[in-house]
Amino acid sequence: MSDEFGVDLDEVRKVIDAADVLVVRFHLIKDRLLVDFRTREGSGPFMALVPRAESVEERFRSIKKLRPEFPFPEKVMSFAWPRSTPVLLASGIWEHLVTRMTGAGGPEAAELCRVLVEQMIAEERKEVLGAIRGAEHYQTLWERQRA
Repeated sequence: MSDEFGVDLDEVRKVIDAADVLVVRFHLIKDRLLVDFRTREGSGPFMALVPRAESVEERFRSIKKLRPEFPFPEKVMSFAWPRSTPVLLASGIWEHLVTRMTGAGGPEAAELCRVLVEQMIAEERKEVLGAIRGAEHYQTLWERQRA
């Protein structure tokens, strides 16, 4: 366990290296990062922010719907990231994931990773602002004065 990052980075790297399909669960954003490293002629690796699944079966069905050209995965590996996206970047874990994606899908996969990390940072900012402003699913310590 790394005290600095809150997870065992070596274990996370092993999961990334071993997974055909990977789900990253975040602390700050409700969506999950779905990464499917499988490729075939005409289909490179896949990465997207997806809604939480209510069950394992629902996750498998959602993967099949997103990637109909592939069979159901044999298994879906997962890890929780307990810190922010900038910490994911600083830890080297994101770079490790991008290296694997780029190895499987080339420059297009690298661009997809760039777009997704920007989206994750934006989602985190939105969530933090919602917490500060007292969005529906947060409870503030003070009430807003109405004019």
